[in-house]
Amino acid sequence: MVPQFSQITAEGKYRIHRVPVDGHQVVAYDYGDSEEVLYCLNGGPGLPCDYVRDSHRIMAERGYRVVIHDQLGTGASDRPSDPSLWTIERYVAEVETVRQALNLGRVHLLGQSWGTWLGLDYCLAHPEAIKTFTFANGTAEIALHLQDLARLRGALGTETVAMMAKHEAEGTTDHPEYQGAITILNYRHVCRLDIWPAALNRSLAGINMEIYGTMWGPNEFTCIGTLRDWDRLADLPKLQAPCLVLCGMHDELTPDSAARIHRGLPNSRLKVFKNSAHMPFFEEPEAYFSVLSDFLRDHHGRK
Repeated sequence: MVPQFSQITAEGKYRIHRVPVDGHQVVAYDYGDSEEVLYCLNGGPGLPCDYVRDSHRIMAERGYRVVIHDQLGTGASDRPSDPSLWTIERYVAEVETVRQALNLGRVHLLGQSWGTWLGLDYCLAHPEAIKTFTFANGTAEIALHLQDLARLRGALGTETVAMMAKHEAEGTTDHPEYQGAITILNYRHVCRLDIWPAALNRSLAGINMEIYGTMWGPNEFTCIGTLRDWDRLADLPKLQAPCLVLCGMHDELTPDSAARIHRGLPNSRLKVFKNSAHMPFFEEPEAYFSVLSDFLRDHHGRK
């Protein structure tokens, strides 16, 4: 089915598509007219795409058609309340539905955070659709990530760790002292800017906690959801497309995770941004987009 289409000129020229997915509609944003498509998958799960959309649309000025969609349940897309929909397998099928509906052909895929897990599973399911894949701030194994989160939490001190464990056990993670610890962790390991970008704040304010809680947990630093056992480290050698692995030195998805991805891939580059956490496209945008542009340029026109 051909998606509905409308022309928008609010912040530069772009297109909006409404794509039927599983009896609902998702909204996709489409910048530029190049045959070289950069298809972005944002983090979360459960976040509107604003923060990746507004940062990465600059790539349309560098010769790419940039496409991103609000995943089902988020942003301007339909927001059904149905926990059976919140699986990585269904989201993989959703990505393929959008790619085909918009006639994107083979794409340069970029996933950020949860988008790297979704993107990796998509690459494994649909290798014929991929020119390149960029892992931005991700991991291939949740178990390692949970070890890293425990270490980052541990840096707050034993009393704070005990306090957090108490609130998690009692279901009182909304308590101010618990939220204070999460705020410190966010500013250390999510975004180190003193003032967070408006697009990031919009995404965080619009999070669908039914999705996030089902698949991940109550916050970035506590995983009790269905993704807890996700592990694709052994599958990395199957990715034959060129890959770019990006990470911040202070990232909650740590340089160790990035290095393990890089070592597992047959054809990849690794870049760690020294002054960034989980959002180098906001924290070090000039360096980030230079690295991304160079990588994509090297594979421009790849069949």
